[in-house]
Amino acid sequence: MIDALECFVAVVEANSLSRAARQLEVAVSSVSRKLDALEADLGARLLLRGSRQLLLTDAGERFLPRARSILAELAEGKSELREADSEPRGLLTVTAPAAFGRLHVAPAVAAFLQRHPLIEVDLHVSDDVVDLSARRVDVAVRAGVLSSSDLVATRLAGMHRVVSASPAYLEKHGWPRRPEDLLKHQCLSVSGRGAPRGWWRFEGVNGNQPLPVKGNLRCDDTDTLLHAAISGAGIVHLANWLVSDAIVAGQLVSVFPMPPLERGAIAPRRGPDDAAIHAVYMPGRSNQTRAQLLIRHLREYFGDPAYWDLAMEAAGAGGRRAP
Repeated sequence: MIDALECFVAVVEANSLSRAARQLEVAVSSVSRKLDALEADLGARLLLRGSRQLLLTDAGERFLPRARSILAELAEGKSELREADSEPRGLLTVTAPAAFGRLHVAPAVAAFLQRHPLIEVDLHVSDDVVDLSARRVDVAVRAGVLSSSDLVATRLAGMHRVVSASPAYLEKHGWPRRPEDLLKHQCLSVSGRGAPRGWWRFEGVNGNQPLPVKGNLRCDDTDTLLHAAISGAGIVHLANWLVSDAIVAGQLVSVFPMPPLERGAIAPRRGPDDAAIHAVYMPGRSNQTRAQLLIRHLREYFGDPAYWDLAMEAAGAGGRRAP
């Protein structure tokens, strides 16, 4: 059956029995017999075979993706068996958002390569969302709310936004005691594109809609807004993984108390608006075993709770209140 499936897929892709036979290194008559046997076994004609042209029947169109999936699963199973007894090796192509990739994925990948020196990683950092079906990418790390798709997703860490400002700004302009007080402050916001989900939005405030904050500085890059806030330009509402180092260093202060950290919280997804860090991959790709190996490493490296949240908790950011 497997040989017949390989023949069927090869003939379709080559659009020729003779070309498929050359690729498989068998006689054309052998390919023809295997196709006949497959069609007899399925009880359906898959191909219309003329002297000059091959055409898929409706049944063939429906069966082709299943045949490819079966062969991909078999190849993956063989790969897993081989790699179980040997050191993983080969190339992995990985994408990640620019700031998160630079701050957290790159160090994690460096540690991964120390553990698996025969693997190579081609890491691309960009805020563009890559279509994994159109490009050969093995693992994509994504931050925010994950859209529904056929990709296999693994939740790596929770994500929430932190309202923070520099000590100098708060000393000069006062400390907001509640979210509504932000309307009286210089709030640094994103320009040039739609505001990220959750931006300036607080549970139970303004009908759970974003507050109409204002400020005299806007930028299309959140990393730049972070450094502007450190310099005292205003208040920011940025992701926990982005502001953690600045809060631990005392360059920024968490304006409102952060909720207690949840242990064992990375696995469940809480709803359609749940923002998190995910790793996604396409099932059936030949590098799936190595992709899963990297994803497991990322989960272990980031931790539960993530190390950036633990660092802020240890620095006292979780319990800090306005004086």
